Amino acid sequence: MENVSVLAITKNGVNIGGKLKELFPNWNIFAPSKLSNENKSITWYSEPTSDKIIELFKNSNALICLFSLGAVIRLIAPHLKDKKTDPAVIVIDDKMTFVISVLSGHIGGANELTQEIAEKLNALPVITTAADVNKTIVVDLVGREFGWKIDDETTVTKISAHMVNSEPIGVFQQTGNTKWYKQLPKNVTIYDSLEELKKSNSKAHLIISEEIIDNELAQESVIYRPQNLVIGIGLHWDTTKDTIKNGIEDCLKKFNLSSKCIAKLVSIKKPEDVQGLIDLGKEMKIPVEYVDREELAEIITPNPSSTVKAFEGTASVSEAAAIKVSNGKLIVEKQKFPPNLTIAIARKIE
Repeated sequence: MENVSVLAITKNGVNIGGKLKELFPNWNIFAPSKLSNENKSITWYSEPTSDKIIELFKNSNALICLFSLGAVIRLIAPHLKDKKTDPAVIVIDDKMTFVISVLSGHIGGANELTQEIAEKLNALPVITTAADVNKTIVVDLVGREFGWKIDDETTVTKISAHMVNSEPIGVFQQTGNTKWYKQLPKNVTIYDSLEELKKSNSKAHLIISEEIIDNELAQESVIYRPQNLVIGIGLHWDTTKDTIKNGIEDCLKKFNLSSKCIAKLVSIKKPEDVQGLIDLGKEMKIPVEYVDREELAEIITPNPSSTVKAFEGTASVSEAAAIKVSNGKLIVEKQKFPPNLTIAIARKIE
């Protein structure tokens, strides 16, 4: 983990900080100047610790405090926001007996970092999050290593409770990497279709899909969105951002697909990049990729066009670009939006 700050306020803490610096050279160690021992690897501060800890809390990805848990809680409590933005907070006692995961155990990475530190210090890791204690699925971390997005964060707490209470959980995976689990808990069952999932006795569900899920089922599910859709775009030099955006939205709605699954926008490489596509990529925060016409001409597509070939030097742009970049399967054939736009969608193969 990058941007890790370590705060020591005792002599033993300073020594522990020095040891952590040896083990993790990129970490930043801070201690009061009154404890200075001329160690140049430590940043000695003169302001009150109550101010310093808040500065580090607000500007670090992880904050490791080498003093009592109670003191840490009192100092940071007024500044807590939520688990998606608060840094990981870890406490190590003055004798290096315990390494305690205090805050942002899952999303912030405190639990994983606690395990790593404890192993290197030969200390006892203290982790109290229910999913870890019960050795079950951590609902808000499923697919995180693959970049999956959770469709609606508001259902996570409820579904997590069902999971840690060992109630029946159903899983349906339509797409995405299947290596998100090593061994499923006994209360978790995989179903081959959404219909089977709906008919099951599951109290809650994990759904990995690019499709829009009906609201009744979604309310009892955590829905994960792998970024596996490649949007192929055929366009003119003057096709506007709004025209492209409206075309993509129409296609997604027509074929019941989520925009959160879009991995890339792709098109033919023109002498000059189309400004409308550049602007849309920036607005949607989705990368744009271009493919040379010679490469597109080699792709077999279901809807080649002699007119497109005459103008672009390849019989297909949207379908060919989507297939080429995804290296996968076309799931939405060319959709026409006259006079200056075509859209096709392919699914990446994991």
